[in-house]
Amino acid sequence: MGSIHGKTIWITGASSGIGKSLALALSKYDCNLILSSRREEELLEVKDLCDTSSNISVLPLDLKDHKGMQAIADKAVGLFGKVDILVNNAGISQRSLIKDTTLDVYQQLMDINYLGTVALSKAILPHFMANQSGHFVTVTSLMGKFGSPYRSGYCGAKHALHGFFDVMRMEHEKDNIHVTMVCPGFVQTNVAKNALTADGSPQKEDDIATQNGISPELAAQKILNAIQRKKFEVYIGGKEVKGIYLKRFFPKLLHKVVLKSQVR
Repeated sequence: MGSIHGKTIWITGASSGIGKSLALALSKYDCNLILSSRREEELLEVKDLCDTSSNISVLPLDLKDHKGMQAIADKAVGLFGKVDILVNNAGISQRSLIKDTTLDVYQQLMDINYLGTVALSKAILPHFMANQSGHFVTVTSLMGKFGSPYRSGYCGAKHALHGFFDVMRMEHEKDNIHVTMVCPGFVQTNVAKNALTADGSPQKEDDIATQNGISPELAAQKILNAIQRKKFEVYIGGKEVKGIYLKRFFPKLLHKVVLKSQVR
């Protein structure tokens, strides 16, 4: 994979789910990996599972620590002398009705999913500009393209990421900086179990749609393909991907379909 060979790839949210599967897949290639999440012990476990550990570094971070992102980015650059690709994968979901959800929950969703990702990306941007090369791979969601009940704050944060990174692509194409937006649907991860409920506590339960989703390994392979091809956007999942096109051409029909399914 020419666009990955010899590169340093930084993955956030690498301790589980899609991030973990992406790390395992990339460890088969000749590249350097930086694995980040809040949980250092779990990152070390992922590192041990990789095909090689000599070119893999663990760098814990908390996306809520916006002011600490520049120090983290500087540390990441120092690990291998450069960062070529930043995979913004970390985040948290939500399962609660608007009328029941506290403002603190919306604040958490924006602080982590949107502002944390923006802060980290801005911190690494000067490095990309100095090298006249870089690639932001931001994992949002199909919910960043259309909405669904019980996910109002999650949808809002993911929609915001699309607006921000579309502009990032426009402003820095001249610096040879690429942006790929990854929009997964249902993937078999712990996203539903960890989702925030109305009062900010985790849901702790899986849902049928997530259980029946595609495997994180398949999602990782599709992300690798999108990175290699430097795609603007990629939609990953099952029949829920059709929602993208319904939203574009038949928004009223999508509204009826989503309300009928009431996928929580």
